[in-house]
Amino acid sequence: MGETTVVVDRLAERRTKYHEADVVVIGAGVFGCAVAHALAEQGRSVILLERWMKEPNRIVGELMQPGGVNSLRKLGLGHCIDDIDGIPCHGFNVFFYGENVRMPYPRIQGLLGVGEEKTNEPANSKSEPPRPQGRSFHHGRFITQLRKACLKHPNISVFETEAVSTVKGDHNPEILGVETRTVNPSTGEKEPDCFFGQLTIVADGYASRFRKQFIKQTPIVRSKFYALELIDCQLPSPGYGHVIIGASSPVLLYQIGTHETRVLVDVPEKLPEASPANGGVRGYMKNVVLPALPPSVQPSFRAALEKDTRIPPSMPNSWLPPTKQTVPGLVILGDAMNMRHPLTGGGMTVALNDVVLLRDLLSPSNIPDLADTAAVSRAMGTFHWRRKRLTAIINVLAMALYSLFAAQSRELAKLQRGCFAYFKRGVTHAPMGLLGGLIPDPLVLAYHFFSVAFLAIWLDWRQTGLWKVPLLFWNAFWILWTASVVFLPVMYRELLV
Repeated sequence: MGETTVVVDRLAERRTKYHEADVVVIGAGVFGCAVAHALAEQGRSVILLERWMKEPNRIVGELMQPGGVNSLRKLGLGHCIDDIDGIPCHGFNVFFYGENVRMPYPRIQGLLGVGEEKTNEPANSKSEPPRPQGRSFHHGRFITQLRKACLKHPNISVFETEAVSTVKGDHNPEILGVETRTVNPSTGEKEPDCFFGQLTIVADGYASRFRKQFIKQTPIVRSKFYALELIDCQLPSPGYGHVIIGASSPVLLYQIGTHETRVLVDVPEKLPEASPANGGVRGYMKNVVLPALPPSVQPSFRAALEKDTRIPPSMPNSWLPPTKQTVPGLVILGDAMNMRHPLTGGGMTVALNDVVLLRDLLSPSNIPDLADTAAVSRAMGTFHWRRKRLTAIINVLAMALYSLFAAQSRELAKLQRGCFAYFKRGVTHAPMGLLGGLIPDPLVLAYHFFSVAFLAIWLDWRQTGLWKVPLLFWNAFWILWTASVVFLPVMYRELLV
């Protein structure tokens, strides 16, 4: 037996017998599984805790942008989106009151599409690079594959247990591990348990139990996504995500399997059309959303709505700006630390990009011993600022586009029209690169957002009449002011704090 095998076996014994490891990860979702696997690949001993190991059934986390796919492959987990009946996503088709524009992801040199790691072109070929692809799938199937990868890894031990609180040192604020409640298989009762690590990573999702204890910010919720699963839906553009603007708030559709298509209906809080007097959420879907959908989608949408008389499952659409990590021995990451509206499907891209960055910063070559809390703190300070180059773009774009697509004021409606006209003019390369997590440049985002604002002003001038000069400048001021209010506070909070 080799020396390496002996060490691995000894560490596995310490995990299973004494519940001790280099790292304890709370939550076996996208971020938790990915970070556990990434650190284990570096030789770290990892304990992964999950309250419920059965396949989850969630209505979001089903569309991964190309940037997320690339990060997943960097982590050696690209196989987890294979063989789960996933559907390649080539871009988005945006419908605006009956009109539509199809926007593919841009070709970017040096970036490969899904399944196109090999090419028959010679090394000096000047042919165009392949177009990047996203992937959509059943969330639970993807999570199951991630968990299987962790269960197979010799440096990871997975425990089904409910984390309830952290374990602190007696004489300092350092977090030493986590207290849990584990079901005793003999009695079926939950019993107290403890797991200890040099570093505890909390990744327990949007409804985090630990967030309030360590993060002052609370999620801001403006709406909910209500979900239906359509069977054999005839999408206008197969292989594309679809955003429908025509109801009171946007509707998102994308195929998640050979026969299944997910539809997410955004319902803002206190929406009059979804009031009990108007039939509630189901009444809104039937009376407002259904007529706004493309004709080919309506039969399957109607069938899904009539199949079940209950209110469809929902998820809150939250914005939670990122927070710098300062607690020794503990980091809170994933949706527990940073969220954005899921309209643009950027959540998994943010999570996986964060894992790639964290893996590099915490690598044994940089920090040999994770018990060195000062070194870990410095690394997390670097992490906080370095991640913003990509995550700020995805988060700001998600919140800004939602404000425009929901358009709850006259000025926002004008910006909404300007945005669609911008796309209709063929300006889609950079916007789709930003959306797909492929262009990590906040200045590009700012340039295109305010280009939309000035186009909206021009369209408003044409509609109003160029001879009404005082009114034109008044309208222009309010459009530009509204654009600034939508964009700048979120950009400041995501990029500069």
